[in-house]
Amino acid sequence: MKALVFFMGIIITSNFAFAQKYSTKTGKITFEASVPLFEDVYAENNNSTTIMNADTGDIASLAMVNGFTFKVSLMQEHFNENYAESTKYPKTSFKGKIQNFNKSDLSAKPKAYTISGTLNFHGVDNAVQSTANIYLKDDKIVVQGKFVAKTADYKVKIPKMVAAKVAENVNVNYNFLLQK
Repeated sequence: MKALVFFMGIIITSNFAFAQKYSTKTGKITFEASVPLFEDVYAENNNSTTIMNADTGDIASLAMVNGFTFKVSLMQEHFNENYAESTKYPKTSFKGKIQNFNKSDLSAKPKAYTISGTLNFHGVDNAVQSTANIYLKDDKIVVQGKFVAKTADYKVKIPKMVAAKVAENVNVNYNFLLQK
């Protein structure tokens, strides 16, 4: 019996060891919540960590909320202190799956895929679906996509005095260059 358990453990462990995992620690995530006639509400984070299992299409991403930078430092301060509350909720994460993904179908020509999963921001989990272009570039996998998130869905409160200056629908873009 001990031998059976031992061999099952080796088989299960070897599946994880041989999985084709691709990752980056320099993934780019941007968001834009601008409205016409007011200052741009735009931020980017170039230090997102993303891991993808090329065998299964599973993908996960993690970014530090205070890593989003704005052109205007005061806007960044308000974002971290009042809206995102980055000391209370320091991370944002996504965990999902690339639908119908097959690494052998990848080429230098971008192919559209649907990614479905759960986005956690501001301590709230919500289902998210995104369209992403995925392709190969120099033996690396490029994943580029976008989706829209609503501030209310993540319990982000926008004060009435600035509500007209910040969009309720936030456009989120991501660009990951993943390598083995």
